[in-house]
Amino acid sequence: MRFPRRNRDTLEINLTPLIDVVFLLLIFFMVSTTFSKETQLVIDLPESSIEETSLEEEVVDISISKRGSIAVNQRLILDADLDSLIAAITKVSGTKNTVPIVISADAETPHQSVVMAMDAAGRLGFTKIKISTKHVQP
Repeated sequence: MRFPRRNRDTLEINLTPLIDVVFLLLIFFMVSTTFSKETQLVIDLPESSIEETSLEEEVVDISISKRGSIAVNQRLILDADLDSLIAAITKVSGTKNTVPIVISADAETPHQSVVMAMDAAGRLGFTKIKISTKHVQP
């Protein structure tokens, strides 16, 4: 017994809906993407009606010039190495390591000098380390 053979239609895949979906996705990503680079963090600081007063009068100020020379409380250290810096900080602060340390470095200061100042403060047990910056008006 022989069965009649059915005629098969040629199958075609319609690509039009696929292209429409891809095109819509492309438009969605183009619209939702921002092309500007954010280089600053936006921080909304709390406001206070009280005038800023200095609660701690004693501060250890470490100043670093752009050539890497270091001064502790405006006294220049001859050898700008870690041991001399530790000795100068100890001389200024004594045994108190609860006073804040403010590191003021020039914008062109080598990074190693700032890290060395932070390392010296950390080795002496200081926990309040601040890096001073200049506020620039836009």
